[in-house]
Amino acid sequence: MVSVKPIRTDEDLDRALARVDEIFHAEPGTPEADELEILASLIQVYESERYPTATPTPIDAIEFEMDQCGLTRRDLIPLIGSGAKVSEVLSGKRGVTMAMARALNKHLRIPAEILLQEPDADFAPAFEEMYPGKFPLKAMAKRDGQARRLFEE
Repeated sequence: MVSVKPIRTDEDLDRALARVDEIFHAEPGTPEADELEILASLIQVYESERYPTATPTPIDAIEFEMDQCGLTRRDLIPLIGSGAKVSEVLSGKRGVTMAMARALNKHLRIPAEILLQEPDADFAPAFEEMYPGKFPLKAMAKRDGQARRLFEE
């Protein structure tokens, strides 16, 4: 077992991530599994302090899911309403209604708390605790990743 050290720099982070890759499939109850658990905690703390995340806006969350699912504005019509409503919501001219939020939550799995937040709401700590990793903001900024189906059966 390699001794675990604090993560203080991005280089330390890279080394920790490389070690996690090596021991990712460690059997529970082994020293490697314990090391993996400690490293995961250290990585999470370092990344949350070094790269704090903000809560996405409803528009950011919808656009991210559209990108991930390979959807167009036209694909949102059954969830939001007419093409004009989709355009107004995505441009910020119209807020998300309760009915829209329910449909987007059900079919795109966007948390209702994100869709119904007040403008300029700041509840990032609660969001991160409730939905860790749901919206990886670095990935959202890059708009990459694999698309998934809108309606899974």
